[in-house]
Amino acid sequence: MTDMRNFKPKHFLFRSEGAVAVVQLDRPERKNPLTFESYAELRDMFRALAYADDIKAVVFASNGGNFSSGGDVHDIIGPLVKMDMKALLAFTRMTGDFVKAMLAAPQPIIAAVDGVAVGAGAIITMASDMRIATPEAKTAFLFNRVGLGGCDMGACAMLPRIIGQGRAAELLHTGRAMTADEGFAWGYYNKLVSAGELEAEALELASRIATGPSFGHMMTKTQMNAEWSMSLEQAIEAEAQAQAICMQTADFERAYRAFVAKEKPTFEGN
Repeated sequence: MTDMRNFKPKHFLFRSEGAVAVVQLDRPERKNPLTFESYAELRDMFRALAYADDIKAVVFASNGGNFSSGGDVHDIIGPLVKMDMKALLAFTRMTGDFVKAMLAAPQPIIAAVDGVAVGAGAIITMASDMRIATPEAKTAFLFNRVGLGGCDMGACAMLPRIIGQGRAAELLHTGRAMTADEGFAWGYYNKLVSAGELEAEALELASRIATGPSFGHMMTKTQMNAEWSMSLEQAIEAEAQAQAICMQTADFERAYRAFVAKEKPTFEGN
């Protein structure tokens, strides 16, 4: 198993708060853009989390009043216009793998969004399992504004499922920013809080999740993603099998014994 508490990335900030990992992009003077290197290192980190028993939940936090301005204009977009198709496809597959790694990580991921979350920054919030934002949050899938399609890193599949087809189509075709109030009303954001409360609120939610049955959380996240492509009958059968597996865990027995003893269960993730 991987011990993530001693993980020291080169291209973003990482710290652990107990069983919660806190991730932040670290270029606040430029609203935290992504680079080729940070994309790849973030992808590898989320892949490694699949083997990290010490981390039970993740907070992807803002930094310096902003979440992320997306792909860096000079470090990414400039080089992309000079690449051939093979190199371009390698890049778009790599960014897609980043999202796949977030979805495959067994830990629930909470995005704490302040200020700008645009382009790939918006995608990170979308690929998170839950989102908390400030009233100042502006989330834009602005790929069409740089001459591209809105079909980037899973946006055409995931965004309609979160906010509905028509709303997603508007955002992806216009590139306009979704306000925090819109995001909350549309179910994109779970909660709006002040900037001073944002990280603490996200950490509180993550810590609450981290004290729960981590195997059960993994199974919940896995099924929520897998059932997108299932019929209702298939989903019900898949959940029957998944829940039977959960019933074999020691945490299920711990919860039963704690209930009988009128105590709060202490889950250990097995």
